[in-house]
Amino acid sequence: MTERSGKAIPVLVMSTLAFTVCFAVWMVFAVIGIPIRQALDLNATQFGLLTATPVLTGSLVRVPLGMWTDRFGGRIVFFLLMLSTVVPIWLLSYATAYWHFLVLGLFVGLAGGSFSVGTPYVARWFKRERQGFAMGVFGAGNSGAALTKFVAPVIVVAAGWAMVPKVYAIAMLVTAIAFWLFTASDPSHQVDARVTWREQLTALRDPKVWKYCQYYSIVFGGYVGLALWMVQYYVSEYGFDIRTAALLAACFSLPGGVLRAVGGWMSDRWGAHTVTWWVLWVSWVCLFLLSYPQTDFTVMTVSGPKAFHIGLDVWTFTALLFVMGTAWAFGKASVFKYIANDYPGNIGVISGIVGLAGGLGGFLLPILFGALVDLTGVRSSCFMLLYGVVWVSLIWMYLTEVRRIEVLGPRAV
Repeated sequence: MTERSGKAIPVLVMSTLAFTVCFAVWMVFAVIGIPIRQALDLNATQFGLLTATPVLTGSLVRVPLGMWTDRFGGRIVFFLLMLSTVVPIWLLSYATAYWHFLVLGLFVGLAGGSFSVGTPYVARWFKRERQGFAMGVFGAGNSGAALTKFVAPVIVVAAGWAMVPKVYAIAMLVTAIAFWLFTASDPSHQVDARVTWREQLTALRDPKVWKYCQYYSIVFGGYVGLALWMVQYYVSEYGFDIRTAALLAACFSLPGGVLRAVGGWMSDRWGAHTVTWWVLWVSWVCLFLLSYPQTDFTVMTVSGPKAFHIGLDVWTFTALLFVMGTAWAFGKASVFKYIANDYPGNIGVISGIVGLAGGLGGFLLPILFGALVDLTGVRSSCFMLLYGVVWVSLIWMYLTEVRRIEVLGPRAV
């Protein structure tokens, strides 16, 4: 049960590895979707739906998977979940029509539900004061989004896009077997079998759960949405080939994944509220700058008309994405530190609900990004949308948390 049992670290390491592979599979359309889009002549909205389809099922299954983890234990649920995705991943190589990819994408997306299994599975092996760090390390498996951007373009160039699903299917099978061999289970981590699903879902009546869902729809949903969208953004906006575009997009995806462990440590050290508050402000500033489209205009001066250009060059754009990816990595950990603090006996269900909200954000955002581009013709409209969502979260957090903090007097913080 405790870290001293010697089982906690192997569980954490193997769970993080398994989650990394699952996340890489979940994000596969971020890269192979580009040649598929060209082959099928898809518009931006259709491309957004293609990339987002796996995210839908990965989100919807998070609540039941969290419940099953509480009931049956994380080891068996995680193992069976990985096995269930191997065949659909392989079959992607043989898809030829748009609807083929959408249907198979729904089954491939089951891999995204691994987060709500691994989070409670890992957390319960660690003491309360170390749970933020442990969940942060596990959450670093989000770097699977960057892994896809490093690996998949190389395979696409060398052997074509159809080889990517085959490689990923084999990787998933090998990882599932290794996970089963090197992890353990503890019956004391399971919720009493007499607790019903209806009793567990009473958490939905708690307004704090909805607030955490809103936060997570930004730091995770926004992360997933942009991780799926940025490769084609670099290709369209800056004219890069798929390998260069994927490498630059990884500057957002990689810190957004691997630095989550740092966010866990920060949340343990300074508290979930403080970290989340600053994450939202950093996001607000970055999104404000990223939202400005490439603009040419003429000003009438005393010496005649003068032309000006305002817009982000690729290096400034990438630097802002890197900063925002880093902030969101911290935010993903801090939101789950809230959950570990407020719901220690029901982590699986609450993490499933919050993860569902974040995942649905990741599903809807690429579709909305594509629709906005088709509607306005402005590529940076994706950042404008996220800017508005962050505003909502900042106001909500101020009204429910910040305004209630004493800054003067004996209870001042």
